[in-house]
Amino acid sequence: MKKIEAIIRKTKFEEVKEALHEAGIEFFSFWDVRGIGSAREGRVYRGIVYDTSTIERTKLSIIVRDKNVEKTVQAILTSARSGETGDGKIFIIPIENSYRIRTGEEGDESLYIKGKEE
Repeated sequence: MKKIEAIIRKTKFEEVKEALHEAGIEFFSFWDVRGIGSAREGRVYRGIVYDTSTIERTKLSIIVRDKNVEKTVQAILTSARSGETGDGKIFIIPIENSYRIRTGEEGDESLYIKGKEE
């Protein structure tokens, strides 16, 4: 199992969400986050442009079976890309184990509903 963390533009969230659903990824967590990177965003207020030191993004956290890592990454890459600086990053982290609290299932079985495995 792997944990995929992706930091994407807030404006691309809906496209990424749809791409993940099309790839069969039905559950993930997300947060609105702020960070500092090489991209800078300017805010315009009453005709004056203000440089902001932090950038607003959305962070996704997705746990998948090893066999679903590549299709998940590809779904994010293709839907989140604008071609400009600041499109984001994807990180892949190994997961040692997982448990479904309700049933006690562990490992890969804890990630999916029986009969609806991908």
